[in-house]
Amino acid sequence: MAEPFSESYLSSDIREHMAVYAGGEQVGTVDHLDGTYIKLTRRDAPDGAHHWVPLQWVERVDTANGVIYLIPDAEVVRREWHDMSPNIEHPIG
Repeated sequence: MAEPFSESYLSSDIREHMAVYAGGEQVGTVDHLDGTYIKLTRRDAPDGAHHWVPLQWVERVDTANGVIYLIPDAEVVRREWHDMSPNIEHPIG
């Protein structure tokens, strides 16, 4: 059984343009890391917008093939991904 990855290890392995898979289906392509989230490119999004998924969802990173595998399935990922950067502070009022 593979050892679990730490976020710092994952962060160092995640690269722009890596494919992101969930439940055997490609759900996006890495644009870049945004704090503790992976920002996905607009190109692969069904709505043509960027989306963010937390690093906590990463099951493993296949650096040899440029693929990131997520724990949730594609339906859950698309339902729960962020539509704007979770790292932006929003003013109150």
